[in-house]
Amino acid sequence: MLIFAAAIYNNTFMDLFEKLQKNLGPLGTHGSESHGYYMFPKLEGPIGPHMMFRGKEKLVWSLNNYLGLANHPEVRKADADAAAEWGMAYPMGARMMSGESNNHEALENELADFVKKQACILLNFGYQGMVSAIDALVDRHDVIVYDAESHACIVDGVRLHQGKRFVYRHNDMESLEKQLERATKLTNETGGAILVITEGVFGMSGAMGNIKEVVALKQKYQFRLFVDDAHGFGTMGATGAGTGEQQGCMDGIDVYFSTFAKSMASIGAFIAGDKFIVDYLRYNMRSQIFAKSLPMPLVVGARKRLELLRTQPELKANLWKITNALQGGLRDNGFNIGITTTPVTPVMLNGTIPEATHLTLDLRENFDIFCSIVVYPVVPKDVIMLRLIPTAVHTIEDVDRTIEAYSQIKGKLAAGEYKKDRIASFA
Repeated sequence: MLIFAAAIYNNTFMDLFEKLQKNLGPLGTHGSESHGYYMFPKLEGPIGPHMMFRGKEKLVWSLNNYLGLANHPEVRKADADAAAEWGMAYPMGARMMSGESNNHEALENELADFVKKQACILLNFGYQGMVSAIDALVDRHDVIVYDAESHACIVDGVRLHQGKRFVYRHNDMESLEKQLERATKLTNETGGAILVITEGVFGMSGAMGNIKEVVALKQKYQFRLFVDDAHGFGTMGATGAGTGEQQGCMDGIDVYFSTFAKSMASIGAFIAGDKFIVDYLRYNMRSQIFAKSLPMPLVVGARKRLELLRTQPELKANLWKITNALQGGLRDNGFNIGITTTPVTPVMLNGTIPEATHLTLDLRENFDIFCSIVVYPVVPKDVIMLRLIPTAVHTIEDVDRTIEAYSQIKGKLAAGEYKKDRIASFA
């Protein structure tokens, strides 16, 4: 009987790993030919606008090191001193059990003060923290309404929600109102509440979220607002306190999130809001309750980064000097950079995925420029997006060199030089 059952199993069911070998996923399908070059490339040397790629120096526009803090001498010293004093293990355990410290509390207080909120909670990672925060804030009776172009961390958090979720067209307030009407009707029946989630700065397009307009809808609908400002913190607003400050509506953001992985050039994240919200998250966010506390060097290093963000406004000023020069130069030379109003700079060209691959190879090997490339399904078919991230440590010479190179590759693309049968000329 056992032998017969095994035979049925072997003939009927697929082994889990056999299934994975047959379906590698949309990115994994191209892994063998792209690994190490287009995907998982290795940039080496000190972090900055010029780094080594495959043994040759490249001008790099792919790092979210907005304020240039990754290799700032004061930051490097603070990181090194903290590592020497504390090591990477301290404090041990989750913060609730044994991983609390005065530095963790001080960083939270300083961040809350900077973004003008009552309180703040540190998160180990941005992606993990966003997913866990959404999970903690809502239950099955509640409704989430979120922007269609939200980051993957928001989408994955929403997927965990056991209640209803409605998506509205990107930055479209009419669409948002329709979804709020649906959500209001449903929550009147369930006794639940509504959470609206959007971004301060959308990392692909560079567009700001219409935060002020969303906040204004609170006069008509009952909801709370959660804003992911990963790309806005440090880059937007008079002091760098983010998109809410930029649009004059920080008070209307109930849950303010940002990561240390962008302007702060580190690891970790935080959520700020009214004290009762932060206290609730502190005791209910599973990703923090069951995870080891942020290591002390990361906390001490984050305090130094925040200090520089507050006391050296010239960092943000230079970021915007480079941003304006890059975006203005691209527009003047006939490039489509969409509707960006932030440092994120997308350059849209018309071409196929093979052409995008060959164009990128040409940029890296013959022009020594390294930037991120985005293709379908992130952008529409036959669109190539070259995504540039200007930083405070780029120079005007870097900008001029890039615009000249882009003008040449645009001409080559239009002339059909990146068609598949022409690839050998760039190898």
